[in-house]
Amino acid sequence: MVGRKMEWAARGNHLRGIPRKAIFMAVGAFAKAVANLLNTTTVHNAETLIHLVRSRPPGVPLLTVSNHMSTLDDPIMWGFKGFPITDARIGRWVLAAEDICFKNTVLSYFFRLGKCIPITRGGGIYQEHMNEALDRLRDGAWLHTFPEGKVCQEEAPIRRLKWGTASLIARAPVTPIVLPIVHHGLQKVMPENYMFGRRPLLPLWNRNINTVIGEPIEFDLPKLKQTALYRSKDSSHSGARWPILKPCGLDEAAQRWLYTSISERIRTVMERLQSLGKLKC
Repeated sequence: MVGRKMEWAARGNHLRGIPRKAIFMAVGAFAKAVANLLNTTTVHNAETLIHLVRSRPPGVPLLTVSNHMSTLDDPIMWGFKGFPITDARIGRWVLAAEDICFKNTVLSYFFRLGKCIPITRGGGIYQEHMNEALDRLRDGAWLHTFPEGKVCQEEAPIRRLKWGTASLIARAPVTPIVLPIVHHGLQKVMPENYMFGRRPLLPLWNRNINTVIGEPIEFDLPKLKQTALYRSKDSSHSGARWPILKPCGLDEAAQRWLYTSISERIRTVMERLQSLGKLKC
């Protein structure tokens, strides 16, 4: 397990940053080819994302959240025309499933160079690498998450979100700008059950990809945390497995209420974007 983490490969100064730049150039070219040459991609409100990636205030982190339609959502969703996907300096960090992206040393090195942070699904919000995600937010970087937790290719409403993303918002040293994104069509580019219950070896073509980028979601975190403290006094939950969230002193019951509230707010916005995307298709 220690070898798979490869924190050293994730550092920007690893081999003077040359391997990271090469990965971003190669993967970026692949994403642009799939999104624009092999398929037709339409993005609504792209300028908001591009502005926040390039020109947000110094030291302010960006946290993008999206639904999860295929194993190729990232990087193809960033391959649309005009987006600086090949720029490793401002490129996103992303939470990636350890059991898929970090199976062996070669994959671990590749995804670490691509600014991926390994996350153990089911490992909880206080697993080791969540602290690494918080460090990236502390640095003012851009972090992307798939808060649904796994791929879902059904035509269905946004599922209940996992608490990991909400906990990052609440625990980040600097409150990030939270930008919701909903996309549709990548499930047809990389279907889970294409032939004999397996994915295709290569992305499919002649599909339509539609992405709707929302506006930043504002959270009044001081008020939410005060409400969480008040609500926790009336809670019957008596667990004490989680550490107290400092400096506000939120116990586990209060944190559960807080993360549920933040997650439901994000899910509601994403469902509105999902409905808007269907109208624009």
